[in-house]
Amino acid sequence: MKNPMAKMVKIENAYETWQSFDGSWIWKVLKKWQVDDNKPYARWLCAVQSPYTMGAWDYGDVYVEEIKSLAMKVS
Repeated sequence: MKNPMAKMVKIENAYETWQSFDGSWIWKVLKKWQVDDNKPYARWLCAVQSPYTMGAWDYGDVYVEEIKSLAMKVS
């Protein structure tokens, strides 16, 4: 199966946006490395904004399971 989210996009065009339950963290999904997000160690390339980034975005791979356990999908 082909991965429709395999190409990296800019923050403004993120595939999905996730927000922590308290609203202090935001993950913008810029690329998905695999089709099945339920695989162990599945990961996404994300731009992350948190209280520690002071309004800026940090980029990096994040385990899908970690995001889903801490946040809800908002778009």
